[in-house]
Amino acid sequence: MPTAISNAPVIVANRLPVARVRDREGVRWERSPGGLVSALAPLIENKGGGWVGWLGVPGDAPEPFSEGGIELHPVPLSRAEVDLYYVGFSNATIWPLYHDAVRTPEFERSWWRPYVDVNQRFAEATARVAGEGRTVWVHDYQLQLVPGQLRELVPSARIGFFLHIPFPPVELMGQLPWRKEILEGLLGADLIGFQTALGAQNFARAAARYTDAKLSGGNLLFRGREVQIGAFPISIDTARYQAIAAREDVKRRTTELRRRFGDGRKILLGVDRLDYTKGIDRRLSGFDELLGRYDHALDAAVFVQIAVPSREGVPDYAKMRSLIEEQVGHINGRHGEPGRVPVHYVYRSLPMEELVAWYAAADVMLVTPLRDGMNLVAKEYVACRPDGDGVLVLSEFAGAAKELTHALLVNPHDVDGLATAFEQAMEMPLDEQRRRMRALRRVIERNDVHAWATRFLEVLAP
Repeated sequence: MPTAISNAPVIVANRLPVARVRDREGVRWERSPGGLVSALAPLIENKGGGWVGWLGVPGDAPEPFSEGGIELHPVPLSRAEVDLYYVGFSNATIWPLYHDAVRTPEFERSWWRPYVDVNQRFAEATARVAGEGRTVWVHDYQLQLVPGQLRELVPSARIGFFLHIPFPPVELMGQLPWRKEILEGLLGADLIGFQTALGAQNFARAAARYTDAKLSGGNLLFRGREVQIGAFPISIDTARYQAIAAREDVKRRTTELRRRFGDGRKILLGVDRLDYTKGIDRRLSGFDELLGRYDHALDAAVFVQIAVPSREGVPDYAKMRSLIEEQVGHINGRHGEPGRVPVHYVYRSLPMEELVAWYAAADVMLVTPLRDGMNLVAKEYVACRPDGDGVLVLSEFAGAAKELTHALLVNPHDVDGLATAFEQAMEMPLDEQRRRMRALRRVIERNDVHAWATRFLEVLAP
């Protein structure tokens, strides 16, 4: 747990770390799950920090309140702003553009003004919390203008920004009509963090080309200030996953899953948000190719794909879900037998304990996004393998590939290559599995999410 930061920061993120829950006893607030909350909450609990964010539902926001030792400052969004700022500009323009345009970005002019206005509202809410000289840590692609807007409101604030998704090459960033405004907004920070060194380099090149910023010794000079940039690969709460994997009830569930789904076969597992960047369709095609190569492949392997619902109201995502489910049906119809199918598809969110049991049950973990800032599923799988066996197949286009170099690295666009890697993973000798897994586990134990947060804030400190 981080202890080195004495100046408790103000966290600014699209979402607050709590959700409103209704039950028989009435309405209460519940801490949101996830590594980011678990990493950042201890930095500000009962320490005078705060968290600025949206509650996740349109309409008026309540007055600031305290929950679990954290001072929460809700920012309201109207239904129209959710559609234009969040669904529109954030997720139909920035999201695909920053993920190497694996889907064509939409440059809709009517989305830009709401993005500016909502960012300004976040900046003003933050300025009311963060007095002179305070440390502020802004997060992710929805709030890229906030550092510059906050700099105007509180010039002496110490501002950090961390981008959780990739930053695109300068040629792609150049397509964005509002590239200069976005880059100047980010340059309002004192420290800008990226998942990889490549992301930091891409940003530096874009800022030097499209703004007045000048490169200086690996950092940038902008309007009389030095802006630090660097790679800060995010991680997971490693100890938490290890503790859950060691529980007896989780071990029993792992045994049950292996008996029910493995039945003498190797279990290949995929766990993803249902998003077009995750490459689920290519992964299925690779498994289909593997099954087609061998007469008895159905007796050797079973593939379980857990797809977590995502942006279900967006037509593109609904269409993608339909196509993936059709692909699953095609593979099972082609290769399956009555009572025995090669692909099991689960479309829902799972509790953490159930997810950990799946990680522990899987012989091979398939993490094959077309592009990803980091991908924490890869690290979660490694944390849940205390016996040192299991094989991680990892896309070279995931940020995690820069750290988890002892995984089997693959090009997710190469269906034949995927099938070959799946076969190699299934046939890997146990001593090689353990050698690779030991190296992977050293990485996530040395750099967990708490070390990530502490390191960023130590670099940000004046």
